[in-house]
Amino acid sequence: MDLNTITDVVRRPPDRPGAQWREGDAWLAGGTWLFSDQQPDLRRLVDLTALGWDTLVPSDAGLEIGATCTIRELYALAPPDDWSAASLFATSCEAFLASFKVWNSATVGGNICMSLPAGPMITMTVALEATYTLWAADGSERTVDAADFVTGDHENVLTPGEILRRIDIPVRALRKRHAHRRFTLTHLGRSTQFMIGTRSPDGDDLLLTITAGTTRPIRFAFDAVPDAEALQQRIDALPEDVWFDDPNGSPDHRRHLAKHFAEEIRTELVAGDRR
Repeated sequence: MDLNTITDVVRRPPDRPGAQWREGDAWLAGGTWLFSDQQPDLRRLVDLTALGWDTLVPSDAGLEIGATCTIRELYALAPPDDWSAASLFATSCEAFLASFKVWNSATVGGNICMSLPAGPMITMTVALEATYTLWAADGSERTVDAADFVTGDHENVLTPGEILRRIDIPVRALRKRHAHRRFTLTHLGRSTQFMIGTRSPDGDDLLLTITAGTTRPIRFAFDAVPDAEALQQRIDALPEDVWFDDPNGSPDHRRHLAKHFAEEIRTELVAGDRR
């Protein structure tokens, strides 16, 4: 879609582009959402792809993902053999309701910053205990837990001019065992519910992440795997307004799915201990 309110596109911003931020600006990376709808409040686009940020940097500490990394690049990553949870990269990329053309343009950071309930890059990074590095307009930076970034449907903690610079996934999370469940109304539809559970290779812990059915990511951390009743009670204790309501599912339907999938995930990961 043509954006007829845009009067300027900054093709070569400075390395720290926030200092030039002004009202009516938008950061441009893949642009798959920006150009999909009218943007009447925007006057200028600042192109982040010209900054040449590293896209994927594996190391002994884990994986650094540049915010402008495309979905296609993440999908094509060949991780180290001991990163058992890295298969969630492909799983999450395939959760997009998008064509290959969108994969080639859409970015990991863009999907996170859109902060929609069904954003699969949000699911993946929250489940893998990632942190986000944010650059503020005044030149400072801060680090936030992925689980704390999205605060509601299309809402997050970014302040005006602040930018998501990179995502860091720790190696301990990448080495965890995992199980996931995803529900859609149609085979290639938007996620109604997307849940991931992880466990340390030699531990008794359980980390359960619930997204798509909730307005913000929910992550439960257990030092020891709870029994079925305790897990159901934790889900039932969530506030009513956390459940998302749209044509893909009612809050009651999504709560039911969360409890059903949570038990399946719990059972699958516990069964893995006996193999």
